[in-house]
Amino acid sequence: MTAMKLAAGETFPVLKTARLGGGDLSLGKPSGSHDWQMVVVYRGKHCPYCSRYLQELEPLIPRLNGIGIDVAAVSADSLDRAEPHIAKLGVDLTIGYDLSVAQMKSLGLYISEPRSDAESPRPFAEPGLFIINGDGTLQVTDISNGPFVRPHLETLVGGLEFIRNPEHNYPIRGLLT
Repeated sequence: MTAMKLAAGETFPVLKTARLGGGDLSLGKPSGSHDWQMVVVYRGKHCPYCSRYLQELEPLIPRLNGIGIDVAAVSADSLDRAEPHIAKLGVDLTIGYDLSVAQMKSLGLYISEPRSDAESPRPFAEPGLFIINGDGTLQVTDISNGPFVRPHLETLVGGLEFIRNPEHNYPIRGLLT
């Protein structure tokens, strides 16, 4: 079965999920004074690769915020899975939870059935990373079908610092298909 993947240069669909700590989280709409947003989709509590990725991401948040990029991470985990997981990781990230299968599909993510209830009680998204620019357009995208294939965060942040530097006038890449 083939799902449509979001392409660079497309408008990112603004989605709402529940947010740890209360309220809603808008994916595709940066918060505060930020004009861009990074959305990191992670598999959930059951994935040690995702846990490590979130821990590696947290210390890079000041650099991303410094270049105007808001950061949010989201999974299909329920509140009762997400809250203790994030607390155990000891990270201070904006976290969304209860990402629905319909929302996963609208983002073009790969979706997996759990192998058992111990893994996850419901389908979950495989990793995705989206950088949405100030126009609401997808500037950079990475969609994976496995937890061990995703961008190296230091390299990504360095690239985003380059892109956000007005002297470089760096366009959205990969628009020719």
